[in-house]
Amino acid sequence: MAADVRLLADPFDPAAKLAAFTAAHPAAGGVVSFLGQVRSGEGVEALELRHYPPLTLPGMTALGQAVLARWALDGLLILHRHGQMTPGDPIVLVAAAARHRRDAFAAADFAMDHLKSDSWFWKRERRGGEWRWIEPRDQDHADLARWG
Repeated sequence: MAADVRLLADPFDPAAKLAAFTAAHPAAGGVVSFLGQVRSGEGVEALELRHYPPLTLPGMTALGQAVLARWALDGLLILHRHGQMTPGDPIVLVAAAARHRRDAFAAADFAMDHLKSDSWFWKRERRGGEWRWIEPRDQDHADLARWG
């Protein structure tokens, strides 16, 4: 089984994507999902994600294969936006379907920790009409390190 890994320039409907994923894996005892979205508040006007095409999708695909090799999953979905987004827009959806919930939880958590800290995206936020680059936080690196 291959992971369904997509890099998207256009908005997506997380509920529709999750419903289709769940329907495609009826034997799974559990489906765990994580939706990351552009936060509102704190003056955030927009978020932009840039990427390097020769590395981004191949890197995301390799991550999907690493997840599948590590846990017994029925399915794995990784959707990630790039481009400019506004508060409330979905950025990333990770879903893992497994016979047993613990595999699904761990797989989704692992994928998100790697996407957040070891990814192929450059992020910047616009606040007060000015753009500033966002670097991973120390906690993001700590989250990634716990996977060994």
